[in-house]
Amino acid sequence: MLPIQNNMEILSNLTSKFPAFFLTSIPGLESVHAWISIPFCCLYTVALSGNSMILFVIITQQSLHEPMYYFLSMLSAADLGLTLSTMSTTLGILWFDAREISLDTCIVQMFFLHGFTFMESGVLVSMAFDRYVAICDPLRYTTSLTNSRIIQMGLLMIIRTVVLIVPLLLLLKPLYFCKMNTLSHSYCYHPDVIKLACSDTRANSIWGLINLILTTGVDTPCIILSSILIVCSVLHIASPEERHKVFSTCVSHIGAVTIFYVPMMSLSLVHRYGRTAPKVVHSMMANIYLHLPPVLNPIIYSVKTKQIRKAVCSLLLTK
Repeated sequence: MLPIQNNMEILSNLTSKFPAFFLTSIPGLESVHAWISIPFCCLYTVALSGNSMILFVIITQQSLHEPMYYFLSMLSAADLGLTLSTMSTTLGILWFDAREISLDTCIVQMFFLHGFTFMESGVLVSMAFDRYVAICDPLRYTTSLTNSRIIQMGLLMIIRTVVLIVPLLLLLKPLYFCKMNTLSHSYCYHPDVIKLACSDTRANSIWGLINLILTTGVDTPCIILSSILIVCSVLHIASPEERHKVFSTCVSHIGAVTIFYVPMMSLSLVHRYGRTAPKVVHSMMANIYLHLPPVLNPIIYSVKTKQIRKAVCSLLLTK
């Protein structure tokens, strides 16, 4: 009986149902966190100010109260949420070496991080549908994308996000985690947390796969299909000038889709198949996934969308 009791005591010391996790910034560069925080602060400043400005001009400019710009405002709101959901932990590590985070706090952060990621994916699909109707069926544009329908689409994105995210995170509560729970990133990322569990995670993996299928697995083919239909429609336009004009209206959306899905899929592949990759690779992919869309989306739409560019310039000049 004594060896069994000793084994149970050892096991209880090695596992915990309510653990503390330890976040990681960039491995090997802990001594220069203060310097690394400078570019991070610049990225956060660009993301927060750029997306806030786009939201502000769309809300205040009556000429921008159209479906295309409503979806753009949703995209900026999702980017703001994505930025704010991880800013505190990332800067906390760089400024104060505050690496410890509880399971409950980790779950809350994952709710907002993955929630806004799912929201952004849904917004990109809505924007693809908006461009498809505007180019391929322009006579039905105003009747297809009414204000009430846009509201319904927004509510559907929120409902889908909550229905998929809440069970995924609740399944973390019964798990036991091994001590020394060091995460690969400066924020809690569900696949990263699951790898540290000592108990059975099959239910978590299955629901995670369902989430992937019902978000990226559905949204990506819809965006690709709409793009193919748009290209086929544009190729039937006789005038080269008209073709160029129509294609130029899609460049911003193509850029937003690329900078969102490529880093997200790359990070997912690194976690699934790159376990032997250096930790710095995980860290760099996580930071690219986190910062690229919120930083570049406002720049892309400000440069490539004439109405947004004029509204932003007008706002800045009046200041």
